[in-house]
Formats: sequence, structure tokens, C-alpha cells
Amino acid sequence: MQPAELNLARYSVRLDSETDFAGWRDAARRLALNEVKPEDIGWHVASDSTQTDLPAVPAGAQLAVPRDFIGHAETAFCHSDPGRFAFLYRLLWRLRSEPKLLSIASDPDTRRLETMEKAVRRDSHKMHAFVRFRKIGDGDDERYVAWFEPDHFIVERNADFFVRRFTGMRWTILTPYASADWDGKRLAIGPGAAKGDAPTQDDTEALWRTYFENIFNPARLKVKAMQKEMPKKYWRNLPEASLIPELIAGADKAAKDMIARMPTTPAPHHAKVQAKHWPKREPAEATEDDGATTISALREAAKGCRRCPLWRDATQTVFGEGPDNARVIFVGEQPGDQEDIAGKPFVGPAGKVFDAILDDAGVDRRKVYVTNAVKHFKFEPRGKRRIHSKPNAGEVQACRWWIDREFAQIKPDLAVALGATAALSLLGKAIPVTKMRGQVIEREDGLRVLITIHPSFILRIHEPADKDAERERFLRDMREVKRLMAA
Repeated sequence: MQPAELNLARYSVRLDSETDFAGWRDAARRLALNEVKPEDIGWHVASDSTQTDLPAVPAGAQLAVPRDFIGHAETAFCHSDPGRFAFLYRLLWRLRSEPKLLSIASDPDTRRLETMEKAVRRDSHKMHAFVRFRKIGDGDDERYVAWFEPDHFIVERNADFFVRRFTGMRWTILTPYASADWDGKRLAIGPGAAKGDAPTQDDTEALWRTYFENIFNPARLKVKAMQKEMPKKYWRNLPEASLIPELIAGADKAAKDMIARMPTTPAPHHAKVQAKHWPKREPAEATEDDGATTISALREAAKGCRRCPLWRDATQTVFGEGPDNARVIFVGEQPGDQEDIAGKPFVGPAGKVFDAILDDAGVDRRKVYVTNAVKHFKFEPRGKRRIHSKPNAGEVQACRWWIDREFAQIKPDLAVALGATAALSLLGKAIPVTKMRGQVIEREDGLRVLITIHPSFILRIHEPADKDAERERFLRDMREVKRLMAA
């Protein structure tokens, strides 16, 4: 709001900073309960301006708004739109008489709120992806400094992410409007800085460029999508940016060369292992050990599983992994191509997404148990590739034998069903995952089962904004897992 408008306003509210959500929330509550209309309020952030004395909360008055409004408002508050304070108060004002407002997708205010939230989430995603630390000093003086230019006021919102990710480092992230500093014990938010305050390079960047050049996958390159996901404004702060034009120019030839030498059929040593441990025989000769009393014994017994025909084409059984005393078991659908070859669950692309989001949610991957509803890879061969094929209900039921014994040994407090196949295995019936997502269902034996999507669903989304939104929803589900673990 402009100064002239502030003078006309009945109430002038001064916020301590661009991210003073607590101050806005307190003022908004006071004003709304005293029936102060949106047009009678001027909102501003200025250290030298004055604030009108706000009215007290009337005795016994309560402000009733939908529970999820606070979460939406807190996200949108980080947007750089200078009119966001007044806009959010107008939404609050309308919600008192229109409690279903946020579910009306055609309403202009609802659309504007969603657009602001998406922009903030996308900016946060960019910060997670494109912050690059550079080392300064040695020994006791060693620390890492990064320069980043966000579009919105997201430093405070994302600082905890970097604390969790880089707990053992002393680091500082500088941006034009705020800085975040972690000394190994305490996180401090300070004023903004200039780009010249950050180092321009360090000794490790040549090594990083070599690494980036070698992990670059030309077969997955989509230039327009890459530039949409990684706008050129971030390139100047990335050591690897100097390699990108050359890598793009040679991507087509490199992709053809890579495809020619990389079949996804099992490597020869896997075939030898399969022949040694699992000779072809009929299901009646299965070697299940019903007396197995540890996860290790179950894993060994499962190597000879013949409960369904999937073992014939798979490389090996992929059993669950994690501590025997885990409080939470995550159940996926089945091993993928990479899991089948590695013999470990959740090590492919979906597993990397899963690990990253668990880390963002503060869930220690080392303290949970991960497994699949079906223990063998089901696929359809297409040339040299093996394409995932969804297991049917009979195959899920056959493998339920192993799931039940994993749960009997570990005795978790909570199970997380990652997708419809996992839900079918754990609950014995088909579940509409998108409809029941986030719900906790208690089985007859007392086990709580939280329903959510499989992380591979995120990988299948092509639109970056939709992918970011789905990732955020899955992150909320994982934070709920952490809350239930703590409870």
C-alpha cells in the first residue's frame, strides 16, 4: 500500500519484517474480531513508520476459519507480492462468512492463493537444488558460503532443510534480503548481503565439474524442460554451468552410444548367482522356512521362494531391509529394474526421491524398515529393456506370506502403504489411494496403516509445477509419519 493510502486507512499495521507472519496473524485476529473491514487497514514493513494502536480482542470472542487456512496463508506470506498482507486479510475476512471458499477453484482469490503458494514452493525447490557452497578458510577457520537469489522471501522457511542436510558443516547462505548462518549448533537469520560478499570459486570446483560431466545422462536430456526447471538466472552461480552448452551439443550422439552398450537385462554374474542358488524347479519344492525367527533367516529363506511364477524371470528375490526393531515399516509395490539387479529395495530412481523426501521430513532412513508387497520383479521385455508390469492380486496374496512374517518379527507401531498394491497387501482389500491419502486405518490386530502414494508417481508427472506440488504433498505425508513416530 502506498503512503497516501496509509494515511487514509483507519488502522496502520507495521510488521517487523517481510516474513513476520506471527505479527500479521496477531494483528489480523484483533482486527477481524473487531469487525475492521479490509479497506480500513494499511499494511506495511518499515522500521521508521508508526503503528496505530490495535484494538484488544473482545472478551470471549473466537475467530473461526478453516483449519488449513493457516498453512496456506503461511506459505503465501513468503511471496514477494507487496499486496499479500492485505490480500490474505481479505481472504480471512471472506472465510468468516464463506467457510467453503478455499474449495471453490473458480474463485479469483482462491486461484490467486494457489498461484502464490505454487510460486513459493517452486522457489524453495530451486533453493534446495541450486545452492552451491564454496569453501573458505582452513582448519578451525573452515566454513562454507553460498550466494543465492530467490524470487521470494524463503530463506527462513528453508533454513532448517540445510541444517538437516549439512549439520556437520559451518555454513552461511547469503541472499539479497536475508542470510542464514549455521555454526554447527545455532541457526541465525541475519540481514541481506551483496553478491560480492560471497566467494567466487574454490579448489573443489574442477573436481565437481568432472563429476557432473560423467554423471550427465544424455538420454534424458530435454532442453526446454531443463531450462524451465533450471532457468538461466541460476547458471551464473553453478560451477557446472560452463559445461552445459557443450554437453547439450553432443547429447544426441552420446545417447545413441549409451543405449547401444547398456541393455537392462541382468549382467552375466547375476545369471550365475541365480543358477547356483535357485535352480529351476516346481513350486511344490519351495524352501520357505516357516520356523525362521529373525529377519536375516527370513531373507535367506526367501531366496528359494516359489510361491508364484514371478521367480522364473526375475534375477533374484529382493527382500526388505532395515533394523529388526524399526518402529515404522514402509511397504512399496515390487522391485524395479535396478532393485532386481542390485538385490536391494528402493535403490532406483523412485528410491532416490523417497530418500530425499524422508530427509526433508526429518525421518532417519536408517531407523525405518523398507520392503515391497511383492518380492520379485514383474516385467514385460521390450527389446533390450524390461518394462515394469503391475503385479496382480494373486501374486500379491502369494507374497503376503512373507509380509506377514516380516511384520511378525519387527512388530512396528506403524506401517506406511506406498500405493494401491501395498494397501491391498496390508489391508486385504482395494483402497482408493488418492481419496484416502493421509488417512490412518487401524487393522483388527491393532496395526496402524497410513495410506499415501508411491514415490514413483512423482517421477511420472511431467509438468514441473505439478511435480513440485505432488512432492510437497508427499513431504507432508512423511512429516505426518514423523509425527506419528514421535507420538
